[in-house]
Amino acid sequence: MNMSGNRHEQSDSVRAAQPPQYSRFLTNWLRQNAAVHARLLQDGTLSDAAVDPVGAAPAAGSADFDVVLRRYRTNTLAAIAWRDLAGVDDVAATLAALTRLAERCIEAGLGEAERLVGARHGVPYAANGKPARLIVIGMGKLGGEELNFSSDVDLVFCHAAGGMSDGARPLEADAYFRRIAQRLIRILNATTAQGLVYRVDTRLRPFGETGALVVSTTAMEKYYRTHGREWERYAWIKARPIAGDLVGGRLLLEKLRSFVYRHYLDYGTLESIRDMKTLIDREVARAQLQDNIKLGAGGIREIEFVAQGLQLIRGGQEPALQDHRLLPVLARLARHGHLRAETAQELDRMYRFLRRIENRLQMWADRQTHELPADPIQRAALAAAMGYADWPAFAAALAAVRESVHAIYQRVFSKQRAEEPPRIARKERLQSLWDGELSQEESAQLLAAYGFTDSAAICSALVGLRAHSRQHEPHDRGRRWMKRLIPLLFATAVTLDDPDRALLRTLSVITAVSGRSTYVALLLEYPGGLATLMRLCAASPWITQHIGQQPVLLDTLLESDLYRPTERRTLAELLDDELAALPQHDLERRMDVLRRFTQRETLRIAAADVSDAMPLMIVSDHLTDLAEVVLNAALATAWTQMRVRYGLPRKDNGTCEDFCIIGYGKLGGFEMGYGSDLDLMFLYDGAHEKMTDGARQLSHHAYFTQLAQRLVHILSIRTPAGRAYEVDLRLRPGGDSGLLATHIEAFEPYQQARAWTWEHQALVRARVVAGSQALEQRFSAIRATALTRPRDVQTLAREVCSMRTRMRRNLDRSRADMLDVRHMAGGLIDIEFMAQFAVLRYGRECEELLLFPDTIRILETLESAGIADYTSTRTLVSAYRAYRRRIHKLALQEQEALIAADELAQRRSAVQALWQQWLEAAAG
Repeated sequence: MNMSGNRHEQSDSVRAAQPPQYSRFLTNWLRQNAAVHARLLQDGTLSDAAVDPVGAAPAAGSADFDVVLRRYRTNTLAAIAWRDLAGVDDVAATLAALTRLAERCIEAGLGEAERLVGARHGVPYAANGKPARLIVIGMGKLGGEELNFSSDVDLVFCHAAGGMSDGARPLEADAYFRRIAQRLIRILNATTAQGLVYRVDTRLRPFGETGALVVSTTAMEKYYRTHGREWERYAWIKARPIAGDLVGGRLLLEKLRSFVYRHYLDYGTLESIRDMKTLIDREVARAQLQDNIKLGAGGIREIEFVAQGLQLIRGGQEPALQDHRLLPVLARLARHGHLRAETAQELDRMYRFLRRIENRLQMWADRQTHELPADPIQRAALAAAMGYADWPAFAAALAAVRESVHAIYQRVFSKQRAEEPPRIARKERLQSLWDGELSQEESAQLLAAYGFTDSAAICSALVGLRAHSRQHEPHDRGRRWMKRLIPLLFATAVTLDDPDRALLRTLSVITAVSGRSTYVALLLEYPGGLATLMRLCAASPWITQHIGQQPVLLDTLLESDLYRPTERRTLAELLDDELAALPQHDLERRMDVLRRFTQRETLRIAAADVSDAMPLMIVSDHLTDLAEVVLNAALATAWTQMRVRYGLPRKDNGTCEDFCIIGYGKLGGFEMGYGSDLDLMFLYDGAHEKMTDGARQLSHHAYFTQLAQRLVHILSIRTPAGRAYEVDLRLRPGGDSGLLATHIEAFEPYQQARAWTWEHQALVRARVVAGSQALEQRFSAIRATALTRPRDVQTLAREVCSMRTRMRRNLDRSRADMLDVRHMAGGLIDIEFMAQFAVLRYGRECEELLLFPDTIRILETLESAGIADYTSTRTLVSAYRAYRRRIHKLALQEQEALIAADELAQRRSAVQALWQQWLEAAAG
């Protein structure tokens, strides 16, 4: 498909051709500027605009300002048209130049309007004592920085000032800024002998044409809070301050952000966008606009609907999507998995192609049009300007592009994009069941006919859901969606192995989200997502509860790669993208992003887990990678928060002092499970009493203590999005009574002289998981020294056995008929203690034992080093894996880690025998 989206793709014939052939506007302009034309023929460029065709606009107060402004606009348009048609600029550069031209014309016109109105009425003043200015918001393509050649400019006006102006004839702020706006519109819109500057459209303001031309920012906030409609949310995606009080405009947009982007996944938007598109399609049919490349099927508007529709749905949860520019949004939608990469790239290419056509249609006569020409001369010129030999070749390429665009639009917005559940008979009877119109006997008979056995539990769940829905869903639309969803639930459940379990668990999720109709809309819009939800709920009550507590996770079910957990590098890139879109100071939103990211990626891992797509060790690796990525991002946020408030703790050479985080236990041993805590310890370096370099100073010790506190807060405080991780700090030196952050110089003597044997056992499973590489090297050296210190083997064995006895006495939940997999004799903890004992006993003579903090690789190293025989290590490794798998599966079923007393008896006996051989014999 030939889509000449940039200058590198244009044909040689277009490069060599003379641009005036393709634009009567440019021909007429060159005729009036013969000297410029001669220069162009000589060197092929506009020398005054070789880098940027958009120069400075005329200053307010210039003689014949209106004439000069129009001449500036026309001359700059000619330069832009020449560069575009000659292949100097690609379509992105052309759109950017056209946008800059409009911005400079509007700012110049505003300056002139302020001069004229101010001469008579003075100026009002802002709270800071400076002259107040009109806020000019660009909407549509102007706001999106993608203005076309002969476009209208969509403007909204407001102001942040109050009081009166200070002139001889003072005006209240509303009246004053209304006159400024009216004067600006006349400057831009009036047609003179030199033409006009821009047609101005102000219908996107509050209440449209019937509303005030200018309102205060306070009134605007109130309007959108109480009267804002769905199409206005769509329009305000593109909003951008372009002239006047730019700071005030940015503050306004920040306040309107929650109107445009809901804090939840807004799948109800799909229905609203389809309604808008239906109205457009009707107008296209009525006015016979099928050849309109903007509004017709497969036109520019459909690409905009795809991008902006997905922005409205997801932008509240993913700040990276809150962008007024279409092409960057397409790339981010692909990066975040909401569009396939090839689909986003195809839309990017096709959008550029259609926008080039649009510009070249309008360059023909500097007239706003989106209609393909009927005139043969103009058709030939347009085809040649686009690099095609003739009109039929161009028309065929355009038809292929529009067909592709429309197909993508249909995939995104059709009501049946995903797999459909089987059709279910007697749908009306199921709706009667939902409405509570059937007797107990009728309900049981109906459910039995579909293969459900627990009619009492199902009817009870439906009664609870109906009551909850009526109480928490105030809108008719939400109740209507719920009624449509019920038959789909039953139709999907009957396709699964255990329909009762799938239905009941899914109903608990639906009950949890029933007050938020957008999630019900999601399941209606994506039947495949509903099927995935029911399969996962049937597989695991832990997943059921996880989704019920955080229904935003329902969106994850729609991802095509749901069952492929994200690799670590991509995890870090995605999280960085999401956080980069947020202000550094907005701690609350940054914490919510961390929590949603953790929950979403944990669900992806669990989905792969329950589908048997990954072995247990890989599951733990993914959960550990996720924890480390989130921990590093939280640490970066904590550093930023501290730096803003207190500056940095610096060394004598000016660099920052070192800080690192030590991971113990499951995190340190690469054995994270669902819901695992983070066992952490914090180390730092630097002079205790030296002060930071900020406006508010702290000693280095106080600084790192507060840094650690802030990090724990970021990770573990409960917000509406839940927690990222629970943090356990009891393994730090001194335990609960010890310092929160430990100086590296204090950590070394503590490990050498005061640490208990059990603390050295814990140190076996410790490693640096975030922070300074220099401290990581020092920690590793201290750890190696502590683990290889000379020990009396009998004393060591007795202390390890004593600690194991105390743990079993306090923590073992075994009873006569059930055994605790972790703490039973011959259980998982016994194996971990044996590995730790081996490191402490043999680490001095076998340094390879210090390389790995995880139990399995320690045991494998014992065998490869010849310290333990193959049979013994295989026995322990096999039992350890079996125990972990059992604990893991029980966790997904939300059951305690208990097994029947006669289960795994052979493994338990083998581990007990090795415990006696390795430890009890050594203890004497």
